[in-house]
Amino acid sequence: MSDLYRGKGISSALCYVDPNAAFRWLEEAFGFEPLMVILDENERIAHSEMRFGEGVIMVGSEWSDDHRSPKNLSGKNTQTVHVQLAEGDDIDAHCARARKAGAEILQAPDDQFYGDRTYRARDPEGHIWTFGVTVNRMTPAEWDAAAGGGLKTRDRL
Repeated sequence: MSDLYRGKGISSALCYVDPNAAFRWLEEAFGFEPLMVILDENERIAHSEMRFGEGVIMVGSEWSDDHRSPKNLSGKNTQTVHVQLAEGDDIDAHCARARKAGAEILQAPDDQFYGDRTYRARDPEGHIWTFGVTVNRMTPAEWDAAAGGGLKTRDRL
């Protein structure tokens, strides 16, 4: 039972028109691990949580005018979710798995100036996900040089 209790951190909650289908799809496509599910009287997910490494997402239904799926908002997103894979994970294989499950790949895996390899995908209801894996550890000075000198630190803002 202790696995259900999380320490200090951030979780993202996503609303779906069909949270049951989304929950199963997120497990198949992205490899999220089911953590817990609360069903309503109609066997629909009222609240659920899925784990990826130390991170948790919450998956639920639309429950107010302010909590909607992109599917009911002409595909508009007010947030995207970034998921960091472990160093050494095969992000190209992760992308292929997501594509096979029906994800729309918006950006194929590509190396970034800051040392990560990333891809971007849209799930069946329109949520946008970015996945990254560090392939080249870099210092902030190296990021700054690679970005052309535009890196700002807190004291420079």
